[in-house]
Amino acid sequence: QVQVVESGGGLVQPGGSLRLSCAASESIFSISVMGWYRQAPGNQRELVASFTGSGSTTYADSVKGRFTISRENAKNTVYLQMSNLKPEDTAVYYCYVRGITWSTLRSDDYWGQGTQVTVSS
Repeated sequence: QVQVVESGGGLVQPGGSLRLSCAASESIFSISVMGWYRQAPGNQRELVASFTGSGSTTYADSVKGRFTISRENAKNTVYLQMSNLKPEDTAVYYCYVRGITWSTLRSDDYWGQGTQVTVSS
């Protein structure tokens, strides 16, 4: 069974920092894309930051210079370091993985359950 588990959300004051973590289960042996999306109430889910299939990174314009995505390939883990947080960053953050599992031997998309980030004074 594939599991994608996020952690690290919480309540933080404007200007503060948080680090999100996402671990994908070992059943995904070949990951091509891994990243973060977010969804605020009343809004569509949007890309925040991601490692692309070529290994490069992409960021939403709204978070460039404030958020940094990193990963540990050996652990199927991706991180999102968020700094200088703003109230508009408040959302549920979802981890996204595109990879191949041992059971299906095909590329599929997997999502975590989401972690709440609230930026408020």
